[in-house]
Amino acid sequence: MEYRKLGNTDIDVSLICLGTMTFGEQNSEPEAFRQLDYALDRGVNFVDTAEMYPVAPRPETQGASERHVGAWLKQSGKRDQIVLATKVTGRGDQNSGVSHIRGGPRLSRSHIHEAIDGSLQRLGTDHVDLYQVHWPERATNFFGNLGYRHLDNDGIGIEETLSALGELVTAGKVRHIGISNETPWGVMEYLRLAQEKKLPRIVSIQNPYNFLNRSFEVGLAEMAIREQVSLLAYSPLAFGTLSGKYLNGARPAGSRLALFDRFVRYGNPQAEAAAAAYVALAQEHGLNPAQMALAFVNSRQFTASNIIGATTMEQLHSNIDSINLVLDKALLNALDTIHQQYCIPSP
Repeated sequence: MEYRKLGNTDIDVSLICLGTMTFGEQNSEPEAFRQLDYALDRGVNFVDTAEMYPVAPRPETQGASERHVGAWLKQSGKRDQIVLATKVTGRGDQNSGVSHIRGGPRLSRSHIHEAIDGSLQRLGTDHVDLYQVHWPERATNFFGNLGYRHLDNDGIGIEETLSALGELVTAGKVRHIGISNETPWGVMEYLRLAQEKKLPRIVSIQNPYNFLNRSFEVGLAEMAIREQVSLLAYSPLAFGTLSGKYLNGARPAGSRLALFDRFVRYGNPQAEAAAAAYVALAQEHGLNPAQMALAFVNSRQFTASNIIGATTMEQLHSNIDSINLVLDKALLNALDTIHQQYCIPSP
């Protein structure tokens, strides 16, 4: 396993992070335990979850992912061996299906304090190593939204959110803070307020990054490197699309796209054509398409950790093994050729 620094901290995180958003929905507690045990044995020391997980979010299962991780921590006694990350749910009217969380989640001081206390209870720990804002309070470009339209009412200001996160750091409930699904302006505003108000500095940004969505490279990549705000790349396989399992309209039983109709971000014709081209290139080179896609994310200078998710142990084995794949210059050039033909088909 390879390890990289988390932002400007002294924390080394594994280049592969175990995402847990299937725990409690597609994966049972025993299955979650097997994934965590195997990942730790392979050198993975970074586990990411969220208060709203599993997905798709619903009242009956909310918090189950954290509870499964917490139960494993209690049984294994290995809390000190992992870097534990979770997230506070963003504004409820910015994402469908989360109105059951705190009566409609906001990023206010009171909501953030309530959220961390709930997460710590479910996780069975007195602190998390990284606490992230799941998505912004304001209406802006995330979850595939394009065509920015400025609204005067941004809701809870970033200063209140950051101040509340600072209180959690002071209280010892959180070691470091991060953001997710953010824009370049959002990153700089968090950094500006931290400096001006002497508040904690964000150390990470968890945004989507994959062959079908390389939008992070526009603006955010330079910030990540220059400002030491590490990318924690999520959806590196574009909901599994880059494995090739959904080509030609296939919907394997038990897969995310077969179970849920909300995951349409990578299903447009351009994205499907691009995915087919990437899969064909992998097969031409005798590579596993999913491993090639993950190896590309691993290779980026601005990536601190690549958040994988798996519903089967076979998938987990393959995903972690991507750490051993190094893409040569010729293959990287071929990947860029496809990217130029299908440039960010799924932002």
